[in-house]
Amino acid sequence: MAWVLWQTGRMSLEDHIGDVCRKARLQTETPIAEAASMAGLTEAQLKEWETEGKIQATVNVPALAERLGLDAAKAVRVAKGWEPQGVDISRWSELRVVTTAEGFEVNSFMAWDVGTRVAAIFDTGWFADDLFRIAEENELKVQHLFITHMHGDHVAAIGEVRKQWPEIELHSNNSGAPERSRVVPGEAVAVGGLSVTARLTPGHAEDGVTFVIEGWPDNAPSVAVVGDAIFAGSMGKDFNTPELARAKVRDEILTLPGDTLICPGHGPLTTVAEEQSNNPFF
Repeated sequence: MAWVLWQTGRMSLEDHIGDVCRKARLQTETPIAEAASMAGLTEAQLKEWETEGKIQATVNVPALAERLGLDAAKAVRVAKGWEPQGVDISRWSELRVVTTAEGFEVNSFMAWDVGTRVAAIFDTGWFADDLFRIAEENELKVQHLFITHMHGDHVAAIGEVRKQWPEIELHSNNSGAPERSRVVPGEAVAVGGLSVTARLTPGHAEDGVTFVIEGWPDNAPSVAVVGDAIFAGSMGKDFNTPELARAKVRDEILTLPGDTLICPGHGPLTTVAEEQSNNPFF
């Protein structure tokens, strides 16, 4: 199943407050009994809340968040239903979001230069049908495939894409990628008049890359395709190197201008400013 998503208002957060706190609990290796005590819950209640995001009992979110190394005020905002402001992506001409579902949803992206029609795909998602349709309808020359990380949901359709465009150039930081396809941090890749620069953001995935797209018409802000490094109000799980994951997001993504559009692999689009102000992990 696939569809094109135009605005973030249609998509709920990837992680509710229970998900956020569960990730933080596991990443900080906080004993569940201690976390439950801080939250004012039994262990069974905490597990239910982590799963469902709500429970009949009152949850002491500020105390739990502080114990888990989260920003307590931001955690409370997420618990109260914060969502990023909707983004009309028609401001970025031309950028498309394609969301595909196979058990769960994943985002992929297409961007192209209006003048030359040269296009790039960022991750493939589960299925490539909509990518093919967008390319055909807009008479695009699809020349580049940028991969944020090689987790299966993000690259499930890579074979279909490479079959459709045999000459497509792959850009990846995966150790299994050919040397000619490995990204070079800070080195710009031209997509017509657009420019794509790689920033390494390992953590959730060892080969994680954030791709920053610049050069949009009408001086539209930069776009950061981040994979699962960060989500609106959360971040990708990393139970092995959580401090590295956070540091890379802080240094490589949240240092971008505040109006930079963040395009995550799951959940709604957001901006650097929104995440600086509302993401409990930062």
